[in-house]
Amino acid sequence: MTDGTKQFLQELAEEIGDHPEKKSVMEEYEVHIAELIQDESIQEDKVYEQLLIRIGTPEEIAGMWKQESSITPRKTQWLFVLLNSALFIGGGILTISYNVLHWDWIELLWEALTNISIIIMLIYILFWGLLGYEIGREFGHRGRKLLRKTFIISVIPNFILMYLIIFKFIPHEWFQPLLNVPFMVACIVLTAFLYPVSWLGYRWGRKASV
Repeated sequence: MTDGTKQFLQELAEEIGDHPEKKSVMEEYEVHIAELIQDESIQEDKVYEQLLIRIGTPEEIAGMWKQESSITPRKTQWLFVLLNSALFIGGGILTISYNVLHWDWIELLWEALTNISIIIMLIYILFWGLLGYEIGREFGHRGRKLLRKTFIISVIPNFILMYLIIFKFIPHEWFQPLLNVPFMVACIVLTAFLYPVSWLGYRWGRKASV
């Protein structure tokens, strides 16, 4: 560890003060600084100056971290769980309305959505990428377990819907013209990619947090 790195981390530790999560924050920045020095080939005598330029002063970092630490992991977890559940509930209401009520405007909406099903799937993938990004940005290395737990809870409605459709608890004709082999394969592949997409978002958000 260079003298510049030691000085920077010492000042950062003083700014953070006595906080229960101080150790994990310091470890996170120590790893990030080491990666930055290695990737950018920063000269040893210019490390401290470059750190101030590239990631900010210890005062600024401590201030941002204290502000972000007010956002609790539980709130973030349930926010995304509820958002994902809301998507399924909204889709369920639309499906039932289309097959039971037969209102003209619902039929027009259903037709429009089925025609852009691929776009909707891409937006859904972006939703899971955003999930990982926000957890990585808000909690850094501390968010790894939170990401896995949030993903497992959030993906439950996906598997329940697949189970109900595969075993015909929900009539297949309700999902026409979507329910065909290519679409089902696309759904399976999409579900398999959700966690990798979330993980990539988490990695990106983690880098943005420091």
